Amino acid sequence: MTPGNGALKMSGLGSNMKAKEAIKVGFDYFKANASSVSASVKVSDHDYHLHIIELHNTGPTNSMTLTTFIALCSAVLGKPIQGQMVVLGSMSLGGNIIPVESLAESLQVAHDAGAKRDLLPMASVTDIPTIPGELFAKFPTSFYSDPRDAAFKALGVE
Repeated sequence: MTPGNGALKMSGLGSNMKAKEAIKVGFDYFKANASSVSASVKVSDHDYHLHIIELHNTGPTNSMTLTTFIALCSAVLGKPIQGQMVVLGSMSLGGNIIPVESLAESLQVAHDAGAKRDLLPMASVTDIPTIPGELFAKFPTSFYSDPRDAAFKALGVE
């Protein structure tokens, strides 16, 4: 985040147009809802740069709308995402939460990558029985109901 006019720059995505579109949706949602995150946020006073680092050489995910929103909230609030936390789920442009696809597999990947806590959408509660008990027990789990709730919980903001 630097002084500017509200522009978004992305890097690290190569030619993945679906990932770029997902980030743009997250940014558009952020612009429309930044005042609900902080009354002092003036989106148009800054330029934003998101650099995506993909750690598993599988290519960037296309489900980055919610993570984009959380990253931008982190920048404007000056608060990092809590350490060793994984935030699963995505959202539509209107802020509707999309359940996690393959919840058990996603949690296993997160655990293997070193996550110690997880933040899941309420929309995925019905999928909890699909998670092996020994895997689910490895994470203190919190739930979120909307993008703002997810961002505040991921950042440890009350």
